[in-house]
Amino acid sequence: MTAQFLAGGPVAEAVLADVQTRAAALKETGVTVGLGTILVGDDGPSASYVKKKHETCEAVGITSHHKEISADAGQQALLDALDEFNADPNVHGYILQLPLPDGFDSAEALARIDPAKDADGLHPENLGKLVLQEPGPLPCTPAGIIEMLKFYDVDVAGKNVVVVGRGTTLGRPMALLMTTKQQGANAATTVVHTGVPDIAAYTKEADIVIAAVGRPGTITKDMVKPGAVVVSGGISWEGKKLLPDVNEDVGEVASWITPRLGGVGPLTVAMLLANTVAAAERAHS
Repeated sequence: MTAQFLAGGPVAEAVLADVQTRAAALKETGVTVGLGTILVGDDGPSASYVKKKHETCEAVGITSHHKEISADAGQQALLDALDEFNADPNVHGYILQLPLPDGFDSAEALARIDPAKDADGLHPENLGKLVLQEPGPLPCTPAGIIEMLKFYDVDVAGKNVVVVGRGTTLGRPMALLMTTKQQGANAATTVVHTGVPDIAAYTKEADIVIAAVGRPGTITKDMVKPGAVVVSGGISWEGKKLLPDVNEDVGEVASWITPRLGGVGPLTVAMLLANTVAAAERAHS
């Protein structure tokens, strides 16, 4: 068996086409949608992600606002930058690029973001809305994975889904989304993590495996049952090389798999802009 690719590019293009249409409609009313980014320190991959976000903004008619803070500036400098974006009416949504350098408190910083401008969906209030299944911005990578599964007509409802990882940005919200009653979800969902001795005992039984660990090669060929759908949401870096959580040889047994490049990544950016245009619509409704 050779897996088909769950390519993120076509899905992202569909999401961004909708974003562009909505941003243009707002501009006709005198509102220019604005996305803000805050980058702390000089981490190369983080800087590349921020650059990509601004390039995508330009392509769909969204204005970019950016702040850079040195790694030795201190927590207060970061909080001041967050307050400035909170008060800026031209910034409808913004993100704090994670991870932060040592010495910064990410929990305090995320809680400082105006929940109405939380383009990443990571403010405690918005995560609470996800738990309660109330409307609000969703964490971008999990929301993008849902869009991907819908786009490729992957049957999820009632299936056995195993999420490997429990982080706040991906694993935990992914599991919550998978249990919601909507297209691309409504599944029987199990969460396992690095504290589980035998992860393979769970993944071998799964119809869909979503890796969300950020550890290269966590999911190997022998951990996946034939015909399963495998999504690599977590990534890590080796220099400038991106490494997925899922080994490429998993494609020999899976029915669908995300490619090493061009999988979930483009969708994370697309969903970020979708959250931003939605924030602008709410602010000016």
